[in-house]
Amino acid sequence: MTLAPDTPRTARSGSGRLLPDLVRVVRAHVARAARRPDPEPELPPTPESALLRAMCHDMKSPLASLEALLRSLDHAPAGRDELLDLARAQTAHLSSMLRTADASGGATRRAPGGRLLDDVLRASVAASGLPPHQLTVGVQDCAADVTVADARVQRILTNLLENAHRHGDGAPVLLTATCRARWVRLALTQDVAHPERVVQYLRHDAPPVDLTGLGLWSVQRHARDLGGTVVWATSAAGLTLCVQLPDR
Repeated sequence: MTLAPDTPRTARSGSGRLLPDLVRVVRAHVARAARRPDPEPELPPTPESALLRAMCHDMKSPLASLEALLRSLDHAPAGRDELLDLARAQTAHLSSMLRTADASGGATRRAPGGRLLDDVLRASVAASGLPPHQLTVGVQDCAADVTVADARVQRILTNLLENAHRHGDGAPVLLTATCRARWVRLALTQDVAHPERVVQYLRHDAPPVDLTGLGLWSVQRHARDLGGTVVWATSAAGLTLCVQLPDR
C-alpha cells in the first residue's frame, strides 16, 4: 500500500503498534540473554596436558631444522661435514628435550623392594646426558645407603642434572648427597650467568607453557609431593639448588 501525502499520521497502518512491538522484541532478547548460561571457566592445565603441549610446541622448530638439514645432505656435498655437525646438534637438542619430558612426567612408579640412593644417583647421571668431565659427585656414606622406593626421586635428580646440562653453558657441576636427622639433602651447585632466571621456575605453582623451566618446576612439584622442600642460595661457587627429602 502506498500512503498518500495527505494521509493522517494516526491513520497509517500499523503505526500504533510499532513501538509496543519494538519493546516486546527488545524484552524478549534481554530475557534470552539473561537465561543464557555463563561460559564455563577454563580449567588450569594439568601437568600431563602441559607437558604434552610443551613437547608439541618446542619440538616443531628443531624437527623442521633437522629434516631440512638431512634433505640438504644430498645436494651440498661440499658442506657435508658442517651440515652433519648441525644435524648432530639438533639431534642432541631433541634428545635433551625428551629426557626433560621423560623425567618430568607425573607417574609415581615404585620399584619392588626399593633401590639404594647411590644406584639412583648413577642412573640419573647416565640419563641426564651431562658429560663426565663436567660433573663432580659427592655422596655421604649414610646417604648412599638410603633406600629409595619412589621413582620421583630419580626424576628430581635427572631434572636437576638435565637443567644444568641444557642451560649451564658448560660450567662445572657439583652434585652432593648428604643425610642428617632422617632427612636426605640433594644439592647441585653451578656457576650460572643469571641465577634469578633459574629460580623463577621454582616459584610457580602452574607448569610453564613450554619446556623452558619445566624440569625445575617438576623438581619442586615432586619434592612437595614427597613431603620435602626446595631451597636455593648463591655464593662465590655459584647457584646451589637444594632438595631436602624425608628419609622414610
